[in-house]
This record gives sequence, C-alpha cells and structure tokens, in this order.
Amino acid sequence: MLHKICRFIILCLFINLLSPGFALAGPGLPDLTAKSAIVIEASTGKVLYEKQADERRYPASTTKIMTLITALEHGNMEDTVTTSANAASTEGSSLWLAPGEKLKMLDMLYGIMLISGNDATVAVAEHISGSVDKFAKLMTEKARAIGAVNSNFVNTSGLPDPNHYSTARDLARITAYGYKNPLFSQIVGTRHKVIPWPGKDQARDLYNENRILTLVDGGNGVKTGYTEAAGRCLVSGAKRGNVQIIAVVLDSEYMWDDSTALLEYGFKQIKTVPMFNKGDILKTVQVNNGKSPGVQLQINEDVSIPVSDNDREEFKTIIDAPAKVEAPVAPGQKIGKVRILYKDKEYASVDLVSASQVEKKTLFGALWGSVWNFFTFVIRNLA
Repeated sequence: MLHKICRFIILCLFINLLSPGFALAGPGLPDLTAKSAIVIEASTGKVLYEKQADERRYPASTTKIMTLITALEHGNMEDTVTTSANAASTEGSSLWLAPGEKLKMLDMLYGIMLISGNDATVAVAEHISGSVDKFAKLMTEKARAIGAVNSNFVNTSGLPDPNHYSTARDLARITAYGYKNPLFSQIVGTRHKVIPWPGKDQARDLYNENRILTLVDGGNGVKTGYTEAAGRCLVSGAKRGNVQIIAVVLDSEYMWDDSTALLEYGFKQIKTVPMFNKGDILKTVQVNNGKSPGVQLQINEDVSIPVSDNDREEFKTIIDAPAKVEAPVAPGQKIGKVRILYKDKEYASVDLVSASQVEKKTLFGALWGSVWNFFTFVIRNLA
C-alpha cells in the first residue's frame, strides 16, 4: 500500500511539472507570494521567468500604464484639461481635482502615475475621447496592437469590473512598449513632481508611490495597484546600462519583496555582449563616376546585445544598402543601415556611413576611364 501511495505522489508531482504556467524557484530566485508573475528583458521581450503569466486577473491601478500610453499617443501635452463634475466625483485614489479645475494634460499624467489619481484618469479620458467608455476602447485596441491579446479595458483607473482584466504577460508587453517613448520613461521614473493646485495657497507635491525607484539599483518605474478583488499588484522596472528589466506581480502578499527578487533575478540572467564596434566595415558598395571604384560602409556606433541562456544565435543581421551609389560621396555620409533581429523581430537599427571620401571624376578623367576600359576589353579579347 505504501508503495502505491509513493507512486501516486510522484505521478501528481510529474503532472504538475507539465502543467502550463507551473514555475519552480530557480537558482537565486525565492518562492513568490504572487499568484501570477513574469520577468522579461524589455528590448527583446524574452521571458526570463514566469508563473501563471497568462491567467486573467484584475489589474487594479496597473491599468494606468495603458491609460498613460493612450493619452501620450492621442493627447496634446500642452492642452488644458478641464475637470468635469463626473471626473471630480470618481471613487478611489485621488488627485483631489475640483469640478471646473484646469490643469495641463502633462500635469494630469504625472498625477495619474505618481499618486494614482483616478479622478485625473477620467478627466483625461473625457478631454481626449469625450467619455471613459470611448477612451477605454482606444486602450483595448492599442493593447491588442501591442500584442496584449488577453486584456480588455472598460475604465481608465482599474476599478473592478468583470470585463476589465489583463495578465502578467500582457502587462509586461504593454510596459515594454511604453518604455520606447522617452516621455513615458520620464513620467514613470519621476520620484517627485510639483504641479499647480488652482485655488489653493500651495502647489501639489507629488511623491511617487512606487518604492522600486529607491529599493532597486536602476529602478525606473512603473505602477502600483490595489483593490480587494485584485490584491496587491505591481509592475516594476529597472535599467542597468542598456538592459531594461520589467517584472510584474499580480495578487501578491509581499509585492515589494517579490518584485525586487524578480528584477534582481532578471539581471542575473542577462549579459551584454558586443556585436559591433563603431567603425567596423560591414559592406563595400560601387561608386559610379567616382575617382575610386567603391567605398566601404562602416557602422557609426557600438552595438551590444542582451544575451541569456546561450541564445546568441537568435540574433541575426540584415544589411540594407544599395549595390551602387553616385559620386561624390562625403566621409560619414549615410548610405544604408544594418538591422539587428531577435527571433525575426527587429531589435535595433543602426546607420551605415561611408568610411572615406570619393570625389567625382573630372570630364578628362571620365573620358580617360572610358578609353582605358575600351583598350582593356580589346586586349582581353585578342589574348
């Protein structure tokens, strides 16, 4: 009987190991309290760890990452946003906006991301789209375009709704997309911001609620979240050198500990490897009517790639440059580019420039070249 029980236990463990989303703590990674989690390298999207990353969950205020991206792409940062009575009465965390209060769009966005102002998300949505419903549709459409296909947004704040959901994987993808926008990076990485408070004797002093900015070396984002239905949620980011790591924990008992562990684990899995050095010659192209028959093309900056688990071979290069160019060619002239792909998706694109100058032939030089070519052709055929 004991033998059968042992066999049953081993079988159950084996089945669990094969189950989607099952995760064991790897070397240097402690057990997590989060129900769902993921850590990725942002530029490639490579997943370094995951746990139930595709399980749909309430995202709480991490929703505001998508709100920010949508506002940055559809709004004018210099616009003046007027707070409606509807926006001012929004429940939950607040920027304490008053009906009729006017703030610049950019200040509203700082209020959304630093202190999670639900009222500001509604004011921004109404200004851009006329209503929260219409703005939320833009959010969902953009999320799907990014590749976050298991997300659906019906509000801008993250207040619980059965039709408002996301996943750890989707939130990581959304955040990686956001980091491509310098203003997004600036806002989510800001620790302290002072914005106006019309009608008050003092300005609004906003201190970012995201402790990752000080807890983790290189911490640079992005958003906390909590509701009773969602539990404690955090999308966090840190950048060291050229490596941007993103961690997501959903429904976590200890979100700061979980997130710190994930970010540190992520950095341990990545090493940056030089791929090209500035000045490397990658191609020679023909020069028509030039004093020299060709010109070498060199890369104009150093390029390193983030490698993990010996995936160096997943990076490929494609050189986009013409077979020939017309003289004259100036030194440093942009002639093409090299595209670096990771798993067939573009990781980076770097200009190729001429390594030297090629002057245009004079009329005499062009005639002499034609004569020389003619005699060369005749001699070859007589030989």
